[in-house]
Amino acid sequence: MNPEIRIVKEEILSNDWYELKKITFTREKSDGTIETQSREAYNRGNGATILLYNREKQSVILTRQFRLPTYVNGNVTGLLIEACAGLLDNESPEESILRETEEETGYRVTGIRKIGEAYMSPGSVTELLHFYAAEYTPSMQIGKGGGLAEEQENIEVLEYPFQQVMNMVKNGEIKDAKTIMLLQYAELNQVLTPVKSQHILIAGPYRSGTNDNPLLIEENVAFMTSIGLQVYEAGHLPVLGEWYALPLIEKSGSREIGDSVFNRIFHPSSIRLLDHCDSVLRVGGPSQGADEMVKLALEKGKTVYSNLADIPRLIQLN
Repeated sequence: MNPEIRIVKEEILSNDWYELKKITFTREKSDGTIETQSREAYNRGNGATILLYNREKQSVILTRQFRLPTYVNGNVTGLLIEACAGLLDNESPEESILRETEEETGYRVTGIRKIGEAYMSPGSVTELLHFYAAEYTPSMQIGKGGGLAEEQENIEVLEYPFQQVMNMVKNGEIKDAKTIMLLQYAELNQVLTPVKSQHILIAGPYRSGTNDNPLLIEENVAFMTSIGLQVYEAGHLPVLGEWYALPLIEKSGSREIGDSVFNRIFHPSSIRLLDHCDSVLRVGGPSQGADEMVKLALEKGKTVYSNLADIPRLIQLN
């Protein structure tokens, strides 16, 4: 049961840069009694941060800038190495971090993914920080970065080998909490481990919804083949069960779709093929056969993709 909390009084102590309030509230204790407390809360809005990494170079992009609070608390230069970050400014977290990334680092990245959320200093600051990661490539650099002059930002863009920044965390050169969290996430989840080319089975409708109309079946195969081409252009090796089965079915003397020869070869060939694939990409509309391939792949511990964009790209298009 959550304790009942009631705000009794709010006093604005400062509203120069962001808002600092003294809040008096009552809170129900575990024994049922009501206690009155006063606390200060600093509201600077919510924010977002991102780790930019490159698998091929085994590197990350960080920034260095002056942080006054660290200077008055023992950081002799006031300079702090940290991941790109910023406040949301009435944007969604995704919109905000894309804008901040471009302003601070000069990179216009795509394919960002959210890692999580965290309150960074819950004893005094209201801020909820949204964590992201994205892979960068040299072709994504559209400017020098450095931040906005009108916001008095003077940001240095840094590119470090990943192993070096992990050592910098250990020896205290990097002391920023959000950056340490992002780097530890990358290490624990092997984010920078080079992605190997996969043998990917494209599973989609063949006969489903066609009433065995040859033209519609041909369209289904053409659609799956077009998906296979995109998988190939991403650096992987695609395969369709149909590429194996149909020539064998024809050679075996099948007279029509669904006859005994067809059934003996068509689906079983895909099941055999699955043992030689790393993953399955489910595409297209309803298909009992494709759904069975997904089920079997999961049982065999293989990766199943439901979206082409989720497949790691080994070859970047300019």
